[in-house]
Amino acid sequence: MKVLNYENIIVGGGLAGISTAIELLDHNKKVLIIERDVEAHFGGLAKRSFGGILFSGTPQQKKAGIKDSPQLLYEDWMRYGNFTETESLGAQWAKFYSEHSISVIYNWLITKKVDFLPVVNWPERGMDVKGNSVPRWHITWGTGYDLTHKVSNYLVNHPNKEILEIKFQHKVESIIIDNKKAVGLEVIDELTKERFNITSENIIIASGGIMGGDLKLVKSHWPTRFQTPPDSLLNGSHKYADGTLHLDLDKKGIPSTNLNKQWHYAAGIPTPDPERGKFRDGLSLVPPRSAIWVDATGKRFMPPLVAYTDTSYFVEHILKTKDQYSWSIMNRKIAIKELAVSGSDYMTSFRNRDKLRLIKDVLFGNKDLVNRLIEESDHFIVADTLPNLVKKMNEQDKNNVVDLETLEKDLKAYDDEVDRGKKYFNDEQLRRLVNFRLYKGDKIRTSKFQKILDPKAGPLIAVKQYILSRKSLGGIPTNLNSQVIDKNGDTVSGLYAVGESAGFGGGGIHGSRSLEGTFLGSCILTGRVAGAHIAGKKL
Repeated sequence: MKVLNYENIIVGGGLAGISTAIELLDHNKKVLIIERDVEAHFGGLAKRSFGGILFSGTPQQKKAGIKDSPQLLYEDWMRYGNFTETESLGAQWAKFYSEHSISVIYNWLITKKVDFLPVVNWPERGMDVKGNSVPRWHITWGTGYDLTHKVSNYLVNHPNKEILEIKFQHKVESIIIDNKKAVGLEVIDELTKERFNITSENIIIASGGIMGGDLKLVKSHWPTRFQTPPDSLLNGSHKYADGTLHLDLDKKGIPSTNLNKQWHYAAGIPTPDPERGKFRDGLSLVPPRSAIWVDATGKRFMPPLVAYTDTSYFVEHILKTKDQYSWSIMNRKIAIKELAVSGSDYMTSFRNRDKLRLIKDVLFGNKDLVNRLIEESDHFIVADTLPNLVKKMNEQDKNNVVDLETLEKDLKAYDDEVDRGKKYFNDEQLRRLVNFRLYKGDKIRTSKFQKILDPKAGPLIAVKQYILSRKSLGGIPTNLNSQVIDKNGDTVSGLYAVGESAGFGGGGIHGSRSLEGTFLGSCILTGRVAGAHIAGKKL
């Protein structure tokens, strides 16, 4: 078996790996990236994302009059993540992110020509626990597709590109550790099937979490508060995020932590892409705030589930139902105004940086997106009347469990309250919609208290939604230098973990749930920290 020698090896070519590589090249350090996927997919899951990143103190916030601070962000983070130990590694990373989101992440991206939309978004406001106190979610102009393109383009054209090498379609099967020091890797070329070892001074794990390649692994670490894992669980992560290196390190006395803390989405549909569908992949929808969310029988969730409010809360309550899936009920007027997809493939006006198209979509509704989803997915049900809608829902479901009388009663009660006028709103969803519309960033994408059964707003649309696995909130424990720590709390020399591999920092930077936008941001943060530490620098 041949043995190759390198100075610094990064396992994984996603955003975390790319950020680490740039930092190393900035300090004149030689780099090898080993990426399992093909070159066209360089950039990983970030490339398919919406590209939203959480920052505190941006020019966009200040221009909008949003009063934010690192301290306020940290307080929100600790409360929403349900941290009980503020001195834990995850909490220390959360504080570091809160204090350095501008200097380490935002400014770095701006130098790579990444730019953001002027309107700051406000997801995860919280249901039973308060989330973001102010809007912080900055959408990349061009989505995650443009973000990864600009960052990866910067990498491959770096002034030190001659000391960069990338091996695609190579899988790292194991990390070789000798006396608490990482000394090499066991690798297979998946094209030629040749196996070989690589030695290196430093190894940086950036291979993702456990959420994509094997849903059995996800279910084996299922959060206890989420009841039993559903048979209908969809994969919304990267197919190669299969936990191979987490399992390998666990056998060597370096167990991952907090793997039972997971970030799932509540509104997944099977992907219309047949190539990705064979992996039981799912597409993550952003349901309209004005849609009525009901269980498999057509009974409205109470308190009402309102999109952008509390992702983890939604998942928990949907999984408490017998069938463990849900429906969103809306009409076409609501859908074209509010429906979105958490991904770059479908949000084409954002991805293509088409300002005129984006303005048109905001003013007149994103008709192309809704038409495309209806055409491609059999999980979008359309009908002119509620009885016909329920009939089609039951035909699609094959269980005939949606009860027309129950659904009709809840929808009419909601519409009647809309008719009574805003001053008499007592429905929790309508009260939240009033609050959403007070902020202009939400007002432009939220209908003005639209009735569901309004015949002028039809046809009616029902979307069948499953729980979708997305991100690991836990992972390989690291200190604040991104160095891996073993079960005894000792540093493993020469071994680093970044991005989702490390639970986005410390083996669990988020705690129990995320404020959103901290995933891409943490990939950059942890990657830069690792690269700087290897170079003997501090950010």
